[in-house]
Amino acid sequence: MHDIVNLAVIVAYLVAIAVIGLKLSGRQRSATDYFTGERSLPWWAVMFSIVATETSTLTVISVPGVAYGGSFSYVELAVGYLIGRTLVAFVLMPLYFRGDFVSAYQYLGLRFGRHTQGLASLTFLVTRLLAEGVRLFAGAIPIKLLLTEFGLDVNYFVIVLVITAVTVAYTYVGGMKAVVWTDFLQMGLYVAGAIVCVVVLATQVDGAGWAAAWDAGKFTVFQFDGPILNNPYAFLTAVIGGAVLTMGSHGSDQLIVQRVLSCRSLSDGRKAMIGSALAIMVQFALFSLVGALLWARNGGASVTSLGLSSTDEIFPAFILNELPMGLSGLLVAGILAATMGSLSSALNSLSTSTLADLGRAWLGWRPAEGTMLRVARWMTGAWAVIMVAFASLFTSSKDPVVVLGLAIASYAYGALLGAFLLGLLVRRADGVAAFTAFVTTLVVTLVVALGVSIDGKALAFPWFVVLGVVVTLVVGGLISLVRPRRDPAPTGEPEPAVPA
Repeated sequence: MHDIVNLAVIVAYLVAIAVIGLKLSGRQRSATDYFTGERSLPWWAVMFSIVATETSTLTVISVPGVAYGGSFSYVELAVGYLIGRTLVAFVLMPLYFRGDFVSAYQYLGLRFGRHTQGLASLTFLVTRLLAEGVRLFAGAIPIKLLLTEFGLDVNYFVIVLVITAVTVAYTYVGGMKAVVWTDFLQMGLYVAGAIVCVVVLATQVDGAGWAAAWDAGKFTVFQFDGPILNNPYAFLTAVIGGAVLTMGSHGSDQLIVQRVLSCRSLSDGRKAMIGSALAIMVQFALFSLVGALLWARNGGASVTSLGLSSTDEIFPAFILNELPMGLSGLLVAGILAATMGSLSSALNSLSTSTLADLGRAWLGWRPAEGTMLRVARWMTGAWAVIMVAFASLFTSSKDPVVVLGLAIASYAYGALLGAFLLGLLVRRADGVAAFTAFVTTLVVTLVVALGVSIDGKALAFPWFVVLGVVVTLVVGGLISLVRPRRDPAPTGEPEPAVPA
């Protein structure tokens, strides 16, 4: 009976969110409306959409696991996020609001030409597929555990397929407006679920348990000792590396930039961007608290002694086995909400970048407005199919999925952010310098990621972005010095990316 009620709650959620998404989306009249929500969305809704997009399932199930095995390290990382997003708000965002942009990479097209714009878009498409594949797989973990307890042996592929199909139902029709409003609702659901878990766990942990967790360093935020280059939670790595990482993720990644472009003005966009850093800090603290309380409740038991294979399973196992009937189903629905919120954002941004950066700017395809809107929807569906295939690549990973997801994305953020900074800081840089520096950075980053270790450990993921930015600026700057001087690219109003 317990499992039947939980399944009923999850199914009801899936139906409700699809219906609500369709109701809130309104009617899109053009491709620009489809991609940017008519540039009419309130900043606070966009702020929560940014948070829901970036944290998703990785935060919900993996950050408690990281805290269970470590400490409040992710709150320290959020300090760097606040610094980085403030810089994005005042340095990069004015570039996007200068013209009628729907894609972050249109600036690169205006500054360096269509080849650099196309390369940046292709890089985004590939890395977003990989990173989002991790997130999508992570959302299937608690669903599989629940179905197993119910006596159903359903593989991850089927679960991923169902989640994707429901998400596409409202994203396909509603575009960015449906994405933002459903993100807002879905974030509320999984945050409320985390608060409920904190309350339940707090009643199960006595004073001795709190003291033991404190003495074990579970509530430690800042780590001032230990290695810097291969520890993502060391203070300098978290603050400096985290700041540059979030500049890449929120200043050069179409997934986030597209959210900001749906705001009514640059001022509103800045509020959404900086506010998201504060919100993510609170969220990291909340989910880290869940992990610390789980550690105290279990008396510091190891993952293997609990019959689990990784720290990613600790929180889902608690939800399924320890919460009252119906409530556990609601919490699993909250994890699904995080997954679907991130997935809907990814599908819309992948469609946007494909058409605006590759179709229009790179290939010169300029169809009628009605055709562009129809193709935008078809492309959303096509990327959904590809996303399901990519998610199946991560079913055998043993690493915490939050670390894996951030590492994959960070491999390309250095080249992307470096290209934007090259355009801003090196006036002599042209398309040849930018394109060559971009390719060089991707190769160097990949070599370092696959073949360089420090004391037997890989370079911490926040430093990959720093490395990429440095390589891009150095290579691009040196090439610019030996090439003939020319006037910088025009800084006037760019051509819209889609027919207005």
